[in-house]
Parts: sequence; C-alpha cells; structure tokens
Amino acid sequence: MRISRLQVYGYRSIKSIDLKLDALNVIAGANGTGKSNLYRSLYILWAAASGQLAHVLAQEGGMTSALWAGKRSKLDDAVFRIQVKMDDLTYKFECGCVPASARGFMSYPGWFSNDPDIKKEEVTTDFRARKIHLLKRKHGAISARNIDGRPIEYPLAGSGCESVLSCLREPHLFPDLSVLRQEILGWRFYHHFRTDLASPLRREQIPVFTPVLSHDGHDLASALASIMAAEGEANLRKHLSNAFPGAELNIDMEPRTVAFTLQMPGLNRPFNARELSDGTLQYLCLLAALLTERPPNLLILNEPETSMHPDLYGPLSELLVDASKRCQIVITTHARELAATIEKLSGNKTIHLEKSDGATSIVGARPFDFYDDDEDDEN
Repeated sequence: MRISRLQVYGYRSIKSIDLKLDALNVIAGANGTGKSNLYRSLYILWAAASGQLAHVLAQEGGMTSALWAGKRSKLDDAVFRIQVKMDDLTYKFECGCVPASARGFMSYPGWFSNDPDIKKEEVTTDFRARKIHLLKRKHGAISARNIDGRPIEYPLAGSGCESVLSCLREPHLFPDLSVLRQEILGWRFYHHFRTDLASPLRREQIPVFTPVLSHDGHDLASALASIMAAEGEANLRKHLSNAFPGAELNIDMEPRTVAFTLQMPGLNRPFNARELSDGTLQYLCLLAALLTERPPNLLILNEPETSMHPDLYGPLSELLVDASKRCQIVITTHARELAATIEKLSGNKTIHLEKSDGATSIVGARPFDFYDDDEDDEN
C-alpha cells in the first residue's frame, strides 16, 4: 500500500498541513522550515504500531515538546493529529497530554505525566461512498470490526500511551488491522549515516547475509555483498559508475570478516573504507539502501545529500528515480539543485516548505483546516 495523502495537525512547528504524495516525493526547504518534523510525523506512526511511541516522543522531550509550539486559540485542541490514506484505508491518530484526572489513579501520581495519551485512534475504509470504521477508539472505549465484519469491543487494550495496533495479539480475528500494522512496521527510515573516522561503517565486519541495510548503515559491507550475491551486481555497478566513472567496487570476503574497497581509475591501489571521503561513503550507503533486493512499500530519507559535493546530485537523482519504480520514496532536502534535478527526471513537482507566522506551510498552498470530525457514516 502506498500513502496517497498525509495530514498533520498540531505537531511541533506544524500547525496544519496537507500533503498529496506520489511515487517519489521531495520535500525541500531551508533549515528550520519543518522538513524533519514531517519526516518524524511518519516515524511517530511507525513508533505507535511498534509499541515504542512513549520512548520515541521522550527522545524529543516528551509531549510538551511534541505539541504545536505556536500560539493556540481557545478552539485549538492541545493535541497532535496524524492521518494517512493508503489505498482504501485511512488511519487517524490523535495524541495529547495525560489529563490531570487520570494521574490520580496511579500509585505515584505525576510520575509519567509527560507521557503521550492517545485520545483517538481510527481506521476507516470507504465502501459505496460511506465511511466504515474498522477501528474506533475514543479515550478508553475501543471497538473493532472482526473477521465476520461485526464491530465488537476490542478484547485487548493497553495503557493510554499504547496504540491499539501495537497491542494486536490475535491478528487472525482482525485481519484488516493486522495488514495495516504490518504495512506500517515495514516502512524504512534512514535519518543519518555516520561517516566520521570512528564510524563503524569504516571497519571490517562479520559477514552476514543482509538484504536490508540497517537504519544507521553499520552493516554496509554485508549489505553491499548481499546485493551482489542476490544478482543485483549489474544495477549496483551501473549506479556506482554514474557517480564515479571507472570506479570498481570489490568485496573482500573472508570466513570471519567482510570489507569492501574502491578502486579509482589512475590509482595504483584500491582505497578501503577507512580512506574514503565522507561523501563517497554516504553515496555507498544510499546505494545499499535503495538497491535492496527487498524494497519496502515506503522508504523515507532525511537529507540524503549530506556530505556530498553537488557533482553527485545528478547520479543520486537517477538512483532515487530508479528506486522509486520499486517502492514509494519520501526525501527531505535543503539542496535546491538536488530537488530541481529530481523534479526534472521524475516529473514530480517538489514540495517546497516555508515558515509563515512561525508555522510550517507549503509554498503556494491554501490554508488547510484539519478539524476533528466525529460524524460517522457507519458505526
């Protein structure tokens, strides 16, 4: 399932934003315009489905840091909402602070007051112009449509900071929710690859078949070797040659170690990972991430051009356009030249962000009212 629409309300610098997404989506803007907040809004849905919501929000300061940072009128709820539409399913997630009335039920009131409190959670589908609820959660009341199509009281409810999806223990009873959970858990995020001299990417590794590069790229050597072993060598070498004409990637495989070297034309010896520039190492990580033999339905990259010279923007754009034929891609970038090149090759218009009265907004887009609709076409 691909995301066709992403709506975010009340999250950090995002007061209200509405994005229509394609196969390849470039979100561009200067530093501080809110690109990373859009990236993290998708990550929050993944965290909720995986049962890590409270810990992920704690890493950015807890609920007080997650809520809209600008002025709020009396009509504005102190919550954030994230909604995604994927094929015929829509998932809506609303989160706020733990209410004061709930803190008194704890043995130690106030200990976890900065945890998220899930106010509402909905999964709906459209059937003959009617909205059908597959999941409906409002505070402590949860109902879900079972395999027979009947809405029943959900049998397993976690705490207020846990998503219903993360508490799914009998997926065969709720197949639609199980499919949605697995879909979200399959999203792949690459936020940052360490390329400093002490980075684990530069060291020899124990060889392990690695069809999917880890989120931080620490298993780069194994991932590159796995692409070559799984008949992806021709495509890998094509995109490597686009970036570094005449370069040869070699895998040094031993029983207990695996490493890679890069032979550049005109040089008498190959360079190992410790000797490569940050930009070259970054590009090799992107090759491993994007040419994977097991592409996800959604892959999200945060500023993939980090450490790269603009001369690599062309090859990187070709790599991204090629990869978008196998999976949906969302990238954030502040490199206008990279965004323009991708737009030219893909035909998809860049989503440009700006700050308007402190709020993240899309350049040229009309204001979007993300209201809370409690009207149900079908219960």
